[in-house]
Amino acid sequence: MRSLSPKRRELVRPVMDHPREYVLLSVRKLAETLESDAMTVLRAIRGMGFRGYADFRRYLHELALVQATQLDPMEGGLAAESDVPSHLHESIGRDSSNLMTLRQSSDYGRIEALAARLYKARRIVLLGGDLASVLVNFLHYNLVVIDLPAAACTRPGEVVHAVRALEKSDLVIAITFRRGLRQTVDGLRQARAKGAYCVAVTDTHLSPVARFAHEYFVTSVESTLYGVSYVAPMAWLNMLLVGCAASRRTRTTKLLKAADAEQRSGFRWYPDSDLSMSRSTPPRSPARSSPPRRRHSPT
Repeated sequence: MRSLSPKRRELVRPVMDHPREYVLLSVRKLAETLESDAMTVLRAIRGMGFRGYADFRRYLHELALVQATQLDPMEGGLAAESDVPSHLHESIGRDSSNLMTLRQSSDYGRIEALAARLYKARRIVLLGGDLASVLVNFLHYNLVVIDLPAAACTRPGEVVHAVRALEKSDLVIAITFRRGLRQTVDGLRQARAKGAYCVAVTDTHLSPVARFAHEYFVTSVESTLYGVSYVAPMAWLNMLLVGCAASRRTRTTKLLKAADAEQRSGFRWYPDSDLSMSRSTPPRSPARSSPPRRRHSPT
């Protein structure tokens, strides 16, 4: 917007401040809403660097995702008088749509390459806070299972201390959505300055972590809930972990065999004697009654 004249800047400012209200409008409807004409609006859009109105609308869609709050899904979903089953059906439909988008847009080669990078890294630092901390902890737990040097940083102090000692041989994965949590964005920016290889997982190309990362992956978190849906991000993390396990199958199998005994009978698990008996004792086949013997009468 800095390249626009003050008059045109004021013309498009309402659109940039509230993109969700304008993203579905045609250029003529937008011009009417702004009390202007279509050509003036198009000139302003091209003055901002967009090739045309289609590019501008795609940008507005991304901007709406960045600026979304917890209230937006509730207001933009089904009508208030809709019954609960309708909301449940809408929710599972939205999650399915997020997964389908992830499936169609995923570059499996990039995920495989990232899995290979994880094995080469001296340290793997995982950044994420607030609700995204559950994704960080899930990824951290599973990377530790396959003996990768991962550290989960979900609080500001942990981020500061972890980033301070990073080197070029380290790798950072930052997970944040919408506008981006400050501790996660700042941590990734500082990690990039230290020379670490930086990866971001977010929901929009306009995310600040997308600007500071060497590469980033987009997973939709659109939801009918008051929050966000982590179905697609969890699916992406599963793909990354599958990539790690499959690319070093022999190594992974060796590690899992070492853990197998503990997982079968370790102290962490509930000692269910009935379950143990059913596992140790093979099921008996039902008894078969022998057919009656025939008596041959003399002929």
